[in-house]
This record gives sequence, structure tokens and C-alpha cells, in this order.
Amino acid sequence: MVLALSLIFWLSLLLVAHTYVLFPLLLDQLAQGRRQNADIYAPGAADLPAVDILLAAHNEESVIEEKVRSTFQTSYPLDRVRLLVGSDNSSDQTNSLLEKLSRQYPQLHFQAYHQRTGKPTVIENLARHATAPVLVLTDANVFFASDTLYHLVKHFHNPAIGLVGGNILNPEHRAEGISGQEKAYLERENQIKFQEGVVWGAMMGAFGGCFAVRRSCYHPAPAAFLVDDFYITLAVLRDGLQAINELEAVCYEDVSDRLKEEFRRKARISAGNFQNLREFRSLLSPRYGGVAFALWSHKVLRWYTPLLLLLLLAVTLGLVALQAGWLYQLALAGQLALPLLLLADVLLKRMGRHSRLLRFVTHFYSMNAALLLGYWRYLRGIKTTVWQPTQRFQQAK
Repeated sequence: MVLALSLIFWLSLLLVAHTYVLFPLLLDQLAQGRRQNADIYAPGAADLPAVDILLAAHNEESVIEEKVRSTFQTSYPLDRVRLLVGSDNSSDQTNSLLEKLSRQYPQLHFQAYHQRTGKPTVIENLARHATAPVLVLTDANVFFASDTLYHLVKHFHNPAIGLVGGNILNPEHRAEGISGQEKAYLERENQIKFQEGVVWGAMMGAFGGCFAVRRSCYHPAPAAFLVDDFYITLAVLRDGLQAINELEAVCYEDVSDRLKEEFRRKARISAGNFQNLREFRSLLSPRYGGVAFALWSHKVLRWYTPLLLLLLLAVTLGLVALQAGWLYQLALAGQLALPLLLLADVLLKRMGRHSRLLRFVTHFYSMNAALLLGYWRYLRGIKTTVWQPTQRFQQAK
């Protein structure tokens, strides 16, 4: 019994360490000396392809005007850019603002939906009206730099590339919330995805706020799916094309600073990720090589980390009960003590003091709790794909 429990203990610990520590370190080594795709369109090339930008919006009055203006303040030829916006039954000033902006920008095409349908359905409807060879999917709170579109589109000169992700940065964060931790997390994720693209051409999921995909290999997520960006990325990889991340395609996202808001968002994403795992489980086969390894290492093990941590705790309790040795007693003490740091973080926050280290502990445990909740919702069955925009800095001011 002790031997069996010990094996489970070390295997669980190794799997968690692999997804969070060992895999990123391995990627660093594999990516050394390798370059991003060099078969690109030159800036200002006469044959730059046309681009249709797809945007689903719901009650985005606080950001929609800045979004539209940042989109058209681009170095990309404006005669090859269209912005297609679907307003998903917005009840604020989003529609009136879009109507005003469409008179100023003839490349803006706006359609209002008078019944909530969910983002995947809105994007699919917009895609049916798209004619450009390249589609760019984006969110209302993600603002482009002047050269973002060029750096996304330049890689499609290489016929092997089917999808290019943008580099979303978070310019503002506060000590009292979790935006600093979200900023650090997203920067790390951007780097990992860039390296996956360099090593295997297999970025594990574009950030939904900004990515480009060939229309010829664009597969819309089913209406019942919650996370369309990951679905679209994995569909490209299943087709045998490459998905890469372009760090020069910079754009800026205004994030939430509230733990409750991020918890809600990540629980929703978690449920959608398990939908995608079921759909694309064939990509886990060793015959997919680097795609399979990256999917296992970067995503699947991370999604199951909450269950692995619970299993680790249960096994450690069993080993301590069987008096298997001081090492397992120390491991149990650590597993019980770490969650207590969440309480310390709460108490310090109420006193107006903020520890960056403690906030990272809070962020890690709360996001794993969101993963667990999302998995439970997936097992129970997804009821709706309708979403509410996350409260952001503009809305909190």
C-alpha cells in the first residue's frame, strides 16, 4: 500500500511540476537558436491580402469608440480592411455609437441582433459575410497599435501557416487587485505560445482578443461551444497547418482587477476548454508529435491540476497515516499551510497592505478553483453560451 501511494504521490507531483515548471524550461532550451517564420510579406507590399476584422459586442459603450478608432488608425492599406461588428442585443449606447462611427468610417459594417445568441454564433454570422482571404478576430476591449494588422497578416505569405496570434499587453495594473498577477500570467503565456510556434508551429490556443486566421481554413466553433478561439486554433492544427504567435503584433487589453470577475471568466473558459478537449482528443495521439506534446504539457495537465492537487493531498494523508516517513509529513504540512496564505492575504488587504507574493498564491489557488468549477459545469452540461463582458478598469473608475 505504501509503495502504491508513494508512486501516485510522486507521479502527481511530477505532472504538476511538468506543466508549470519543467515544460517552460524545456521550451526555453528547444527554442534557443531557432527563428520565427521568415517567409513574410514585406511592409507596404503590393500584394498584401485583404482583411476582414470580426467583432462580437455586447454592452461595450465604454470601449467601442476607442476600439473602432484604434482599428482604423493603422499602417495597413485601408482599402484592404473591413471591420464587421455584430452587436449581440446590446441594451446600452453601443448600437448608437456604432451607427455614428459607421458614417465616419465606410469600412465599418454594423449589424444589430435583437436576441442574445452568444459570441460563437455572432462571429459565425459575421464570417458568412466575410470575403477577404484573412480574418482577424478581436474583442471590443483590445486596442490595436498602428502596425498590429501588418504583423498579424505578414506571415500568411507562407502557405504552411494557418493562424497567427497577437501579443496582448496589459498596460495598467494596481497593487490592491489581481491585475498585476494577470499581467505576469499573460506575459508568460505569450512567451510560451511564441516558443511553441517557433519549435513546432503549434501555438496552443490564440488569445481570443486578437488573432488572424486564413478564411480557407477557418472552422467556426459550434454554437454550443463556449471558447471559440481555442476551437479555431486546434482546428487549424488538425488540418495540418501551423499556428504561431507574433510578438510584434502588439495590442492592448484593459483587464479586470477584481478576483470575482476573473474567477467567473476563467470558470467559463474552463468549461469551454473541456468541450474542446472532447472534440480534439485525437490530437493527443503521439502521431501528432509536437502538437500532442504541447497540448498535453501546456493545456491538459494544467486543466487537471486541481484534481491532481486534491489527489496529492489525499495520498499524502494516507501516507502520513501509514507512517511512511518524515518527508510525507513535511509535504502534508506544506499542503495545509499554503492555503492559509490566502487568509493572510485577505487580512493584509483589509489593513490596506498588499503583498505581491501572497497575491500570487491567492491568484494560483483561486484560478485552480475556477478550473475545478468549470470542469464540474462541463460534466453537468453547458446550459448557455451567452456571456457578460468582464468589468474592467474603465467601468470601475
